[in-house]
Amino acid sequence: MKLRRLGGALLGLGAATAVTDRVLRDAAGELEPALDATERTYSWRGMDVAYAEAGDPDDPDLVCLHGINAAGSSGEFREVFGTLAETHHVVAPDLPGFGRSDRPPLRYSAALYEDFVADFLDEFDAPAVVASSLSGAYVARALTPGVDVESLVLVCPTTVGGPDPPKAWLRELLRAPVVGTALFDALVSKPSIRYFNADHAYADPDVVSAEWTDYQWRTTHQPNARFAVASFVAGDCNSSLDLDATLRDADAPVTVVWGRDATLPPLSRGRELAEAADARLVVFDHAKLLPHVEYPEEFVETVVSAV
Repeated sequence: MKLRRLGGALLGLGAATAVTDRVLRDAAGELEPALDATERTYSWRGMDVAYAEAGDPDDPDLVCLHGINAAGSSGEFREVFGTLAETHHVVAPDLPGFGRSDRPPLRYSAALYEDFVADFLDEFDAPAVVASSLSGAYVARALTPGVDVESLVLVCPTTVGGPDPPKAWLRELLRAPVVGTALFDALVSKPSIRYFNADHAYADPDVVSAEWTDYQWRTTHQPNARFAVASFVAGDCNSSLDLDATLRDADAPVTVVWGRDATLPPLSRGRELAEAADARLVVFDHAKLLPHVEYPEEFVETVVSAV
């Protein structure tokens, strides 16, 4: 009898979770492009990867790679994309599993993203690259098999975005159809997104409009949104790269950008990395992980001077 009641309770929980998740996905609706640009598709390993393109194709190529987080997308570059396109042919993909790109239920990993970044960059002739957070490590890894880049601007680059070593049980928990769905919906609620923005992403949370917070929420409630995030949260997107040594050996000039108030990782790590890699370090006061959003004009100046 107890097992029957338990089974009934679990079925009820599953049905309630499915209904709640469906309501949230219906409320999110179809996700529009995050950037005011031409949207194109790059076919990669059976996936359609969406990317924004702007600027004169005859201008130098500049590839912008967003960081990985629960609400990651090319919209991270919303404040600088148009201005950069005045002098460059700028492209910004939504990484596989994020934004308007396909989100198959894979067990995403650093190796997958490193391969994607290498293949995507290889489509261009020695582009300049701006990369944020974990994507900075993925770009650096792409240099080792011989991908040519003109220059690198790395914003708070890191090799670790989750627990180290990774926790497979946590990934599988978030991938689970009932419990995982409920946990993920709580993880990416609007209060959770606002908390992350205020605690880690921005020194001044007021720079984040209600419209952008809504877009972040909507991108996390697209079909299959939890699978890439499950891998990120569990640490599977951490890179094993020796970032200091790889950047030190890079043929292209490297600029490291940091927000003085950043904590994940802190500025002390930026100073250490810049010294080890013999890279230029640019520090933005009153900024955290996303100085390109908080100080777009100054950030564009930094990029233009580096490329």
